[in-house]
Formats: sequence, structure tokens, C-alpha cells
Amino acid sequence: MKHYLEAAEKAARAAGDLLRQNFQRPLRVNSAEAHDIKLEIDVRTQDLITHSLLEQFPQHALYGEEGIVGDQSSEHQWVVDPLDGTVNYFYGIPHFCVSIALRFKGEIIVGVIYDPMREEMWSGQKGESPRLNGHHFRVSERADLAEAVISVGLSKTGVMIESNFPLLEQMIHRARKCRLLGSAALDMAYVACGRFDAYIEQGISLWDIAAGWILVETAGGAVDLRPRNDMKDKYSIVASNGVIDLKL
Repeated sequence: MKHYLEAAEKAARAAGDLLRQNFQRPLRVNSAEAHDIKLEIDVRTQDLITHSLLEQFPQHALYGEEGIVGDQSSEHQWVVDPLDGTVNYFYGIPHFCVSIALRFKGEIIVGVIYDPMREEMWSGQKGESPRLNGHHFRVSERADLAEAVISVGLSKTGVMIESNFPLLEQMIHRARKCRLLGSAALDMAYVACGRFDAYIEQGISLWDIAAGWILVETAGGAVDLRPRNDMKDKYSIVASNGVIDLKL
């Protein structure tokens, strides 16, 4: 799998360079919704990633936030979020990333998350300890929720807004601190390397968390991912160090 991981890292770094070069420059908005923004740079970045990966692996498929390419029944499917944290990016908040994962027969086998502003590259593959800029890392060992830092994602859809607040309130009272930073992929990376103890989200897309999933698990943590029956292609997720009792 090493050649897959190297290809993902190369594509992520190139995509991150593009995002960094265009950060805080005038941006074209493709669409603006009540709680989200779609930028032309998202599409350009995914096109760059698609070209980089599928030129090397033409029989593979790609499933991304900005569209799909190739035969989605292929045994190899790249799962891509070219810019996770688009609203942060648009508002000049330097907290966003590129997320690239590879599924083989439905199982995540490679994951890469790249933060171009901090130049941090998390990378991992099935069966091996993951690395951050070349150095191995593990999840935290904190078991007491009162000492934990928890990230809570707040999906702002009509279905989710009301149900998210009780979860956030519960964590605010029980955890040491709660954080809402606006990038699910970076939340997962932070759990994997021990900066956060858990990340909870009740309505997330696969491309947001696919790479983080394998990073958390290969770093010794646990991921509970469940499809939502009431929201197409959305999931509820609890990613943690595997020892903390979240009392959910």
C-alpha cells in the first residue's frame, strides 16, 4: 500500500499548496446557502487531486464532495474532501485542510490529512502506526471526561440544529473544554494525535471523516460510525481515544 500512501500525500500537498497560495485572495462563490458556502477553489482543488490520483491509477474511482469520477463500483475508490473547512477559508480563518482516503472493497486502507497553513501532514495505512510529519503518534490516554477536551460538530441542517444543542450542553457541563473549530477532518486528526480526546458529530459526510477514521484507529483509538436513516449519505460519528467514558 506504500505507493497508494505516497500518491495520496503528493496529491494532498499539491492541493494544499494551491489553497495556501489563494488564501485571503478574492474568491469566487459558486453557491451560498444559509449555513454553508461553495467556492470555485473547492472545485479547482478537487480537479487537481483527481488528475494527480487517476492519472497514476486510471482504473480507480473517486468519490468527492465536489463530485464523482469513474466507475463507483471499482474495488479501489478514493474518498476526497478537497477543502474541509470552506467557511473558515472564506472568512480568512487559517483552520482548514485537505482530506484523502482510499477504500478497497469498502474498507479504508489509506488516509491522509494535510493542513497547509501549519504544514502538518497526518498519514496512515492499514496495519501500520500513523505518522505526523514523519513522526509516529498515538491517541491520548485520558479516561476521565472531566479532564478531556472534546470537539462537537454542529451540523446546521434543519434536521440537526435542535438535536445538536442538548449534546453540546451535555459535553460543556461534563468535559474540561469543548471546541467547535469548523473542520471535521482536522478534528479527527487531532483526536488521532492526542490533541483532542474525542470528536462527536451527528450528521457528517463520508468524505469529511474517511481519512481521519483510519488515522484514529491505527493510532489506537476507536471510531463508531453509523449511517443515518433520516438523512441520505449522512452519518453519526463518535471518534475517541477508546478509553474515555463519554457517558452518551
